[in-house]
Order: sequence, then C-alpha cells, then structure tokens
Amino acid sequence: TDLLKTLTPDLPRASENNLATRLESALTPERLDLIHKIAEVAAEQHVALYLVGGFVRDLILNRPSLDFDIVVEGDAIALAHALAEKYGGRVTDHSRFGTAKWFLKGSKLQVESLKVANENLPIFLDFITARKEFYARPSALPTVSRGSIKLDLHRRDFTINTLALRLDGRHYGELHDHWGGLADLERGLVRVLHSLSFIDDPTRMLRAIRFEQRFGFELGVRTRQLMDEAHSLLTKLTGQRIRHELDLILDEPRAVEMFSRLAALDLLPAISPVLVPDPELAARLDVALNFPPPSLLGEIPTIAHLNKRRALGYLAWLLPLSVKDLRVLCKRLHFHAALEDALFAARSLCDDLPTLLDAKPSQWTRRLEGIPPLALYAASLCDIDDDLRENIQEYLAKWRNIHPTISGDDLQARGLRPSPRYKEILSQLRAAWIDGEVKNKEEELMLLEKLLEE
Repeated sequence: TDLLKTLTPDLPRASENNLATRLESALTPERLDLIHKIAEVAAEQHVALYLVGGFVRDLILNRPSLDFDIVVEGDAIALAHALAEKYGGRVTDHSRFGTAKWFLKGSKLQVESLKVANENLPIFLDFITARKEFYARPSALPTVSRGSIKLDLHRRDFTINTLALRLDGRHYGELHDHWGGLADLERGLVRVLHSLSFIDDPTRMLRAIRFEQRFGFELGVRTRQLMDEAHSLLTKLTGQRIRHELDLILDEPRAVEMFSRLAALDLLPAISPVLVPDPELAARLDVALNFPPPSLLGEIPTIAHLNKRRALGYLAWLLPLSVKDLRVLCKRLHFHAALEDALFAARSLCDDLPTLLDAKPSQWTRRLEGIPPLALYAASLCDIDDDLRENIQEYLAKWRNIHPTISGDDLQARGLRPSPRYKEILSQLRAAWIDGEVKNKEEELMLLEKLLEE
C-alpha cells in the first residue's frame, strides 16, 4: 500500500483485445443504447469511461451479467449530472468519495425503453471516480483519494476482477488488463493482487472461496498461503460484514461446495469457535438447498421478510448446534430476530422429538404448530429417527392443513353461548379429523353431538 502511494498515474495500457463485438451481442438493444449514450456524454466531457470488474469478467467467460460497474477517470459526479440534465432522472452524489448514483426512473431513456421493448433499464447506475485506497489498520474501512484507472483496479480483491472495458470515443471496446486478470481467467486462478490483501480486508477470504467454487477455479498457491496466514483476522470483522458474505454464498447455486471448502480451509472456526467440524454439513445443505419440496419454496411462507433460500440454509447449517452455541453465534452474526426465534424453536423441537415417537398425529400437530415450516423442514434433515422425520414431513404436507368443517358459528347456531368451550370442542373435532377417527361430515356431527352432551 505504501508503494502504491508513491506511484504516479500513467497512461492506460490497453491490451490487443477489443471486446466491442462481444459487448454488442451480450446486451439487449435497450441496454446497449444506454451504454452508448453514456459513452457519448463521457466523450463530450473528455473523461475516460470504463466498465470494470464482474461485468467484464463474465463477458469474457460468456456468462450473462446485468450489473454495470462504471468507473470514470475524471469527475464521475459531473458526468452523472450531465447525463441527468440531458436525459432526465435524478442524481445523488457523495463528493467525499467521488461517487454518484443516477436514478433512471422518469428519464427519456427509461420511458423509451418501456415503449419499444417493455424492458426496464436498471433502476439506477453507480458512477465512481477512479481512486486509490489506503488502509490505516487491518480490517478498517479504507481512506480514498482520486487516482488513475490502473490504481483503481489495483484496489480490487482479485486479478480476475481487475479487467476494464473502455467505452468513450475511439477507445470503445478496448480491454485494459493491468494486473494479469486475463491470464488468470484463462488459467482458472483466483489470485490476490498483493500480500496485504487479506489483511486489508479479511472478507476477501470468503469471496475468494465464492469465486473459486462458482467458476470451478483454484486458489493461487501464494493466495492460499496468505489465506492460511490471515484467516484468524476473520475474528476482527463485524458480524454484519461476515453475514453479508455468507448471505451471498447461500445465494449461489454451488453454495454446498462453498461451505465444504470453507470448512476444509478452517475458515468457519475462524468466524466463530462454535463452528466445529460437521461431517454431515454438506449432505444436509445439499438436500435443503438443492432438493427442497416445491411447496416449501412456493406455498409455505418465509420467516418474516427473509429470503427463503438463505433462511433455510442457515437453519440446515446451524440446527445441530447446542442452544448455548446458537446463542453465541446469533450474537456474533446479528441474525434477524425472526431467524433467531426459528432456530431456537427448531432446536427445542429436536431435543423433544424422542418423546413424540409414539404420539398421535394430533399430538404432533399441537407440538409443531407455531414453528415456521422452513424451520420444521430443516429439523427433519437433522440426524433423527426416520419415523420422526416422516411425521414432520406428514405435518408439513398434510396434518397442518386439516381443520373441522364445523365452525364457531355452527356452535352458536346450536344454542351454545360463546365461551372457552368453543375452542375445546373445535380442537377435539380437529384432532379427530387429523387422527383419522372422523372421516366425513356425518361422523363429525356424531362426534359433535357426543361432545355437546358431555
């Protein structure tokens, strides 16, 4: 980092590759027109405009990506305001960081896009002034100052994310590769840019695993060594930052492989010492994330406002922990209160399950009601007796949806005054339906008469 501060910005070094044709074929006409219009205004303002990072990486890998990461070698805030003045929309900016956000709602471009193709353009675009970063201490947020595109790319996490595609004027389509990103893409390597990378930002260790497993790449040898030396720094990160990275991992199709890799590299215990080796973790997560019953992700409601896949992933991952260890981890990762409640309810159920082995379906129903279905499904994936697992799944698929045809209104019509007795009678009727003791309305009426006589 100290060396970088002494470097003087130099002219961009463009590779021989030009990705204009690939860019034209990868984007819809409406999004391509948006890029062209931004590039035109950038050229008018005499600033260099780049698409950088994941979009360029995925473009080269022929993987669709709609996220534009725009860097301006010049004044990004002025460019965003010029675009809003010409095409409409709204801009918010942060002069301290040299960043601006252009909201396209109501702009001429958004209106035209909807009219022609019924396609929504991005809600907003971020414009970032090329900058360099300095970390005052490990794990701290960086201090930033204006820099060249080369220095801006050097502050990124891995070489494969340092590729830049220039868009303005005669430079349109130029691929700029200052840090060996293209070669590492070709070799299938995830490699940090310098030896202090994980010290500057320990979350990069979690991101390294995410990219490695997403693309089927490998960690560079030196990158792996640096990770081994720095993994204890994960303990210094806030729980929110770690949870954000874990959320992103759970969103990935190869989340199971990512968690297995985190465990193999001892990164999970570095997050919290309660995350001890769990030989069944991969199998549990695989069933939970890759083979859930369709109804679970469709009809069954999520926990509060939480993403269903993430909630299910956390539940399947953490349920084997003791109540004591769950408390430690929930405090460490600052889970949403609803997820915490679901974890503890499911953990308590797992402890009670042996007492339910000979229980009737209605008794199971009374015990399971109130526990979020996602948590129940996760509990069924734990190391429990097959009969217990089947009963949980029967409750989810069938028992919880069984209710008597008779209602409180029917009881009132029979002259029974409203009282707590209503609840008792309806509960007994429901139990009879669930247990198969009542199979039709006639049998239900017979049972009702008996209960009323009592």
